[in-house]
Amino acid sequence: MTTFTSEQVSFVATLANIPLKKEEREPLAKGFTTTLEVVDELQKVDVSGVEPVHHVTGLENIWREDVVDEQRMFTQSQALANAPHTYNGYIVVDQVIEQE
Repeated sequence: MTTFTSEQVSFVATLANIPLKKEEREPLAKGFTTTLEVVDELQKVDVSGVEPVHHVTGLENIWREDVVDEQRMFTQSQALANAPHTYNGYIVVDQVIEQE
């Protein structure tokens, strides 16, 4: 049986950049362990006679033509009309970089 420790929860939270309080670690570790127990049980099920299913809709090769509907298009001037700042036909936005 696989168990998840609060240290592993903390490590994964750090990798995912998720702020985690100390008191949240243990309940999450128990929840992850429970999930892994369910997965372990599912792996014991005999599926040798079951054909794999890749999707459940039954639809195959559903394609449509890639057609441009010009009646729904903006002209470039219409697209830029409400932009607060433009340059050479493009909308200019502030650079966003966040780090803690």
